[in-house]
This record gives sequence, structure tokens and C-alpha cells, in this order.
Amino acid sequence: MLGIPSMFSYYGGKWRAAPRYPAPIHDTIIEPFAGSAGYAHRYPDRNVILVELNPKVAATWRYLLRVSASEVRALPLLQPEQTVNELPVCEEARYLIGWAVNSATTAPCQSPSKWMRMHMEHGDVTAQFWGEAKRERIAQSVERIRHWRLIEGDYTDAPDVLATWFVDPPYAVAGKHYVTKFTEYAALAAWCRERKGQTLVCENVGADWLPFRHFADIASNPGRHGGKVSEEALWLQETGSE
Repeated sequence: MLGIPSMFSYYGGKWRAAPRYPAPIHDTIIEPFAGSAGYAHRYPDRNVILVELNPKVAATWRYLLRVSASEVRALPLLQPEQTVNELPVCEEARYLIGWAVNSATTAPCQSPSKWMRMHMEHGDVTAQFWGEAKRERIAQSVERIRHWRLIEGDYTDAPDVLATWFVDPPYAVAGKHYVTKFTEYAALAAWCRERKGQTLVCENVGADWLPFRHFADIASNPGRHGGKVSEEALWLQETGSE
């Protein structure tokens, strides 16, 4: 089955890069540091379990998992000089829209970025930002994730089951920008080794808390990061059910 477009953009998200990672070999996909769940978006019809500690990211997912397509299509668009907080919608919907007025941020924003403003001025807001195209893409996608499950909590709250584990934690160096700080890499390494099934762990080249290998050089969003290239590393383990 075909994947679905990314429903919101989050710092470090893997939606563009996901097709380059090994495909899942199990019916269940677990993302214990869910963020915007870029990997799961590519395989939405699998049994997906998201674990997320950041309360605003978790709230966004709760909203997406319960909202109907018609409710999404009824969400208002931003007018020039209007802020997200002024929109007559629930807080979770404001988070969803807030992620879409900028690109790859660590928290929902209130005002459109300069790139979105440029598109608004020309009347051609693309699906990257909050507008008719983005809203419609989300509306078409929400029914396909209705079976997904969210756990708001720490990665260790994930169920101990046979699965494809896509582990994309805050990176040891680049992760300094996240709102939720993470430092317990030794404990995370041990936990990753204990997973049953297929475990993919993402990092940057140079990280040493697992025996990572260079995976790919992936260009960042040029609108936000000036076309910088991230040297991505990967640790892969495949085990049986025992």
C-alpha cells in the first residue's frame, strides 16, 4: 500500500528519508520517539504504535487519531497578520496548524515563517505550509491512521513485543535543539539491544553509544536549513521472538 504525506513537520523528522531505510519486516511498527512519525507514514496500514513524551506532540497525535476528515476540512485558514492563537479551534488543532506555519521546528509556532508569508503574498501556499492543499492532504490521511495507537510517555513505556522498531531519538549532538532533553544514551543502547524483531536506530555519524555505521548523506529542508547535509548513521539488529 502507498504511504501518506507527512501530516506535520517536526525537527529531525524522517518522512523524506524514510524510503531509504530498510522496509519493515513485521506487521507492527513501533516508533518509541515518535515525533512526526515519518517512518510509519510510509507504511500506514501496518499496526503502528507511537510513543511520545513531548506533551504538545502527543496532543497533536491524539487529535489526528480522533478527528474526522470533515472536521479537518472545516479548520480555518490563516489570514494575513493573524496568529494561530486567534483561530476559533481547540488547542490540539492549534498545535497542528502551528507545526504547519513553519518547517521542522521543535514546538508549534504562532505566526507564519518568512517562507510561508512569501507564498501567502503570491497566493500559492504549497502543501508544505498550512493552506488548502495541506489541509486536504491531512483530511485524506486521517482515516488511514485510525487504527494507530498512541502512548504518551517515555520510550520504555512501549510494549515489549515482536515488531519493527524505528528508534529515532534526539541525536547526541544535534539533539540539543529539542524541547525534551535526553542524555541517557547508555540505558537506551541496552534497551535497543533487548528489542525483539527488527530494530533500526538512527543517529549522526560520530555517535558511539551503539556501533553505528554510515547510512546516507541526507539533505535537510533547504527552506529552513540552507541545504545542509546530515551524515546519517544507522544501527540495525534483527532477532527472533526469543
